[in-house]
Amino acid sequence: MNILMVCLGNICRSPLAEALLRQKTLDAGLDVGIDSAGFESCNVGEPPDYRTQQNALRNGLDVSYLRARLFRTDDFDHFDKIYIMDHNNMQMIRRFARNADDLRKVYYIMNAVHPGKDFCVADPYYSGERSFQQVFEQLDQACQNICNKLKNNQPL
Repeated sequence: MNILMVCLGNICRSPLAEALLRQKTLDAGLDVGIDSAGFESCNVGEPPDYRTQQNALRNGLDVSYLRARLFRTDDFDHFDKIYIMDHNNMQMIRRFARNADDLRKVYYIMNAVHPGKDFCVADPYYSGERSFQQVFEQLDQACQNICNKLKNNQPL
């Protein structure tokens, strides 16, 4: 199983989701490939936003080793599931999709907590410290649910 986390800049939400799910699957002894990507080229090669790093460390998670990269059309070929954070991400990813099969791999990450609701994870970039903690809590819960399904061989 290969999973891709996607957000706008790949410096706040998606790298955090990548690191959270990676840690949870490693702790569970699962063999899952996990990566993250975004749509903004200005962040390529950059580590996660310093506020994301600080908040993750406060919660016992190191994300400093991650580097932003762009989403590519061939990501549809390499990943079984692609989790997005919000409606804007869905609009962007539709531009890359070649067909309906590509789009069948795309899910709102919060559907792991609230199935079928397509709730969004708000981008904390222009917000305060509390927003970064809220994002951490949302993604932690979603990633735990994804990990539990993987562990129990349930469909994602």
